Amino acid sequence: MSSTGGQERGDSGNVTARLAELGLTLPAASKPLAAYVPAVRTGNLVYTSGQLPLVDGNPTHIGKVGAGVTPEQGKQAARTCALNALAAIDALVGVDAVARVVKVVGFVASAAGFNGQPAVVNGASELLGEVFGDAGKHARSAVGVSELPLDAPVEVELIVELA
Repeated sequence: MSSTGGQERGDSGNVTARLAELGLTLPAASKPLAAYVPAVRTGNLVYTSGQLPLVDGNPTHIGKVGAGVTPEQGKQAARTCALNALAAIDALVGVDAVARVVKVVGFVASAAGFNGQPAVVNGASELLGEVFGDAGKHARSAVGVSELPLDAPVEVELIVELA
């Protein structure tokens, strides 16, 4: 059995082309808000720090999902977080070096009683599937939390395997 759990690896080197096909452009990697780096490589894995839904340094949404932020807006925010995570990977090793997505961890700032975190984090998961195909299938956690930095509704981390 391969290290990919029996699933197909992506065609490394074609991620940039696939992003362009989808009409997506990676933003510049976000500047850290504290004492950390956006992404770290160890062996053939890259771990990203939590990425917020920022565009040009500004939050796309603020507040809690289920109170002020709709689940659909949260899903779009998670998609933006995933693009920002890919940008952090691109700045470190080049996004075309990614062979597969291993794990996604999504944190959703949730209003009391909101339990739709999996549907919100699908914004990130679905984007990764569009970009990487079968190599975008991943393990995942979707966690509800009371607060996130900058009052963001979502934060997403990625672990990817390099070719």
